[in-house]
Amino acid sequence: MERRKFVKTSVAAAMTAASRGRVYGANERINIGLIGCGGRGTLDTRLIRGSKEDLAQMGAVVDGKLDPRLSTNRNVAVTALSDVWQQQIDKAKQWAPEAQVYHDFRKMLDNKDVHAVVIATQDQWHAPMAVLAAQAGKDIYLEKPVMYTIHEGRAVINAVRRNKVICQIGSQHRSSDHIAEAARMVQSGKIGQVTFVRVWNNLQMRGAKPSPDAPVPAGLDWDAWLGPAPKVPFNPDRLSYRNFMAYTNGLITDYGMHRFDSVHQIMGQDTPRTVSSSWGHYRKNKAGDLPDIHQATYEYPGFILSYECCTMNSHGLGGRTPGMKYYGASGPEDRPHGMAFYGTEAALFVDRIGMELYSEPKGGRRAAWEPIMEKMAMNEAEPTPMHGMNFVTNLRERKEPFANIEVGVTSTIAPILGNVAAKADQKLKWDAGKQSFIGNSEADIHLFRAHRKPWDYIAIKS
Repeated sequence: MERRKFVKTSVAAAMTAASRGRVYGANERINIGLIGCGGRGTLDTRLIRGSKEDLAQMGAVVDGKLDPRLSTNRNVAVTALSDVWQQQIDKAKQWAPEAQVYHDFRKMLDNKDVHAVVIATQDQWHAPMAVLAAQAGKDIYLEKPVMYTIHEGRAVINAVRRNKVICQIGSQHRSSDHIAEAARMVQSGKIGQVTFVRVWNNLQMRGAKPSPDAPVPAGLDWDAWLGPAPKVPFNPDRLSYRNFMAYTNGLITDYGMHRFDSVHQIMGQDTPRTVSSSWGHYRKNKAGDLPDIHQATYEYPGFILSYECCTMNSHGLGGRTPGMKYYGASGPEDRPHGMAFYGTEAALFVDRIGMELYSEPKGGRRAAWEPIMEKMAMNEAEPTPMHGMNFVTNLRERKEPFANIEVGVTSTIAPILGNVAAKADQKLKWDAGKQSFIGNSEADIHLFRAHRKPWDYIAIKS
């Protein structure tokens, strides 16, 4: 990619080739470092460590039972913690008391005794940290989304591949058996020809009123927290989970990215040809600037995908099956997150923890109701614990993750395109090879954002 080059790689300059792509012996301890000690990073890292206490406290024990596939003898230790906010470090030290503390993640990467890192910061830091970690020879568990802008994606892929490190993306659906089964059903033609797919994320996010700018709290390095994002005065609202578009791309890359990735897995297509999109910010007196409503339409080879996000109502789409559990549901009727695959023989509704099949009638809609196939419904455990154990297995066996870096980049590109189309306010044609829009240089401007100095570890030129 001629538009990109790597600069300022101040860490791991003296790493030897032998230290990269290392093989761990059966009895060798794997030392993990966590970068970003908030709730998600804590969840991921403790599930990767995988002790009985970790699995119980992190929700992997359901109805008093632990999935028998989840080993608790992993020989994994959390030996390093990094965060720019001392209060997050203090919380993490409660469950990793022996870990060494680094307020500058680059110094953690210089520590040859740290074998792998979990990156779970705000989104603007994901790509730069992943690039530096790969250059330091560290294996990586990278929370999604992989990057903030599309042009960062190739930089991460290049760093991972050139340095031969394992990089597993936090796309936990990839560790779900029912998602793999849904892919087999659709691609084998069991539900007929699928030409329309619907994805939805519905949440009731009332939010708080905006706060005024304030002094930086003690123990917080605000400049480092912002990192490559634009410099702004401190405001407590900006610390809230993905509240501002300067540090995230909204729910479409947060909740949505999981479902785009699963659509790609189930349909066997991962590159949209066109995208059009509309969004609106209707709650004017709410902290943050994320869109409240977002609808994007994608044309993939052979099917059309409609993505819908609503933060003002949690009901979502689709029916309910008695006895089934639904991801994120807060009541007896809401179905807030999901994917629907509409085939000529049946509709397959899938979410993070289960799926259902609804048959079409034999003889068409005018015939007496008689289903083509029997209704099917199944639930599965939340996939994050299995995803964590799969990461450890991949490290020990030097095995390419199913949720690898290319998977992560393509499933991040699709939702970002939905944002760009909304900004451009027009239908856009995507050239995946060139990573640009066909005949629309004005829309291309939204594909990159220069990184703020001195945090410009990936120099991206327009």
